[in-house]
Amino acid sequence: MSIDLPFHKSWFDDDEINEVVETLKSGWLTTGPRTKRFEDDFKEYIGCDYAIGLNSCTAGLHLALATQGFAPGDEVITTTMTFPATANVILHERLCPVFVDVEPGTLTIDVSQIQEKITPKTRAIMPVHFAGHPCDMDPIMDLAQKHKLLIIEDAAHALEAKYKGRKIGSLGNPTAFSFYANKNITTGEGGMLTTNNESLDEMVRVMRLHGLSRDAWKRFGKSGFSQWELTLPGFKYNMADINAALGIHQLKKIGRFLEIRKKYAAMYDEAFCEIPELEILKTRDYAESSYHLYIIALRMEQLSITRDQFIDAIQSEGIGVAVHYQALHLQPFYKKEFNTRLEAYPVSTSYSDRILSIPLYPRMSTQDVERVSNMVVDLVSRNRR
Repeated sequence: MSIDLPFHKSWFDDDEINEVVETLKSGWLTTGPRTKRFEDDFKEYIGCDYAIGLNSCTAGLHLALATQGFAPGDEVITTTMTFPATANVILHERLCPVFVDVEPGTLTIDVSQIQEKITPKTRAIMPVHFAGHPCDMDPIMDLAQKHKLLIIEDAAHALEAKYKGRKIGSLGNPTAFSFYANKNITTGEGGMLTTNNESLDEMVRVMRLHGLSRDAWKRFGKSGFSQWELTLPGFKYNMADINAALGIHQLKKIGRFLEIRKKYAAMYDEAFCEIPELEILKTRDYAESSYHLYIIALRMEQLSITRDQFIDAIQSEGIGVAVHYQALHLQPFYKKEFNTRLEAYPVSTSYSDRILSIPLYPRMSTQDVERVSNMVVDLVSRNRR
């Protein structure tokens, strides 16, 4: 099977290439002046007080939890429809993930079910802005205030998303972003944690580099050599300048990238909206999506093939597709360790077996989008019950 239209392909041009070359020539590859520049540009874009460059979104989620001093066994509420990293970091801190089902149409956390999951051991809520659609944050923040809980936003999919006109990352909660290879902008590997809390910013900057009091750039900078001290046991989570070199120029293109993805999503919507065998996700009135993923859900009772057979058929025609996600309560680890049951999360369970993500990125052409949509429609027409 040969894929000539991949699921994702990043957009780089001479701006990124030249910045990487200059970084290599400078001799400073790890955390340094370009990481600082990317952090400054990013916090200005988001409209937050602090932005800390990291090696992944996972690192941001983990550090936001690790700085809180929660006790082993404390509970963190999150959604089951997410990438494993969201729940894994909870376990890394010896905390207990408590799953909540998602709402139909957006696959974001069902706010109406959060209250019933709050116990005396609950310490935080970790909503996931799914596929670029923000969660309904006001009622989540009301619950957090009422029960004195921390909110940590997983915004791996939601860089350009807005909630009631406010950019995700600017709502005052620690918010983790991803710059992985298939994200809306990329640094190859990388992430950012935003916050308006000065103390959290200071602690995360120490913890992202082993707990050392001064990073290498500061130790060997223009102010002269200064020995580091180990202040606490941290992690190796820092962003490198070689990655930030990409991010600096990717961020400048973010508006153009968003408009292209928005255009292509509208083309898909038009192609699929009157196909009864297909469900396309909704955008709520409060939301402006980042259009990170375009997800369709098959109405399996109206088709004669399975979701996986549908995917195989598309890929056999050279088009790359993916699944976001098989819900965590269906994964072997969580089934074994937490005795999760599929009937406890009916919406996530249903979508897990019938969703697929089709290509959506600026390097595509309109002809590529038409090729994908025509292939999907043709597959449906040939496999109707």
